[in-house]
Amino acid sequence: MLHTPSGGAGSGAASGRRPMSIGTVLNLLRDEFPEVTISKIRFLEAEGLVEPERTPSGYRKFREQDVERLAHVLRMQRDHYLPLKVIREHLDALERGEPVQPPTPGAAPAVRELSDGAEIDLQRPAAARLGRDEFMAAAEVGEEELAEWESYGLLGPGRDGRYEAEAVPLARIISDLGRFGLQSRHLRAVKASAEREAGLVEQVVAPLRRHRNPQTRTHAEATAREIATLTVRLHAALLESALRSRPD
Repeated sequence: MLHTPSGGAGSGAASGRRPMSIGTVLNLLRDEFPEVTISKIRFLEAEGLVEPERTPSGYRKFREQDVERLAHVLRMQRDHYLPLKVIREHLDALERGEPVQPPTPGAAPAVRELSDGAEIDLQRPAAARLGRDEFMAAAEVGEEELAEWESYGLLGPGRDGRYEAEAVPLARIISDLGRFGLQSRHLRAVKASAEREAGLVEQVVAPLRRHRNPQTRTHAEATAREIATLTVRLHAALLESALRSRPD
């Protein structure tokens, strides 16, 4: 059960099972999750982890079970480091009454899904880092193309000369953009913009990384990923808006 603060308006709202505002929910959750924010709650709603009711004027109204569900999500992120997709499937199975094996504390998923649907086995080091020939084969790219991308800093190997498997979908995207005439020199500005955005994310999570609570420091990584997801959505929305506003 959620450990709610003793006394106060928030605790009374929960015990009386009255609908709660997002501010009240925030106060209830912060007793156990001091780093949670309203933006975090909204993000979890956008990801389909919780579905509060809406008043005719559009205000969110949370029920006690919504607060419990949010607390469960936050615990699974904090204690088990699970991605939201896995957490959603876990909660959906519980709601259907299906038996669910609780995750092992601190266990990481054995398989990670890449952005293009491909999967890599995280328990095999060879699958996580690729040699140059392996990388070119996986990304379906030639030596000349790869050398050009590297010269513009779009991607590159680590100090050991090997490539992260996560760079494979990046290489495929660069290759696909090339079919439309977008060359490496054009994409260099996109890379610079991404690096600036990464700097902004780091500014937000840096205090969490320095926190005395080790769980809070661990939560910094999940927070960084969530901010990055929202940043990508914002970039896409702004790009679509800019394209719509251009004259025909």
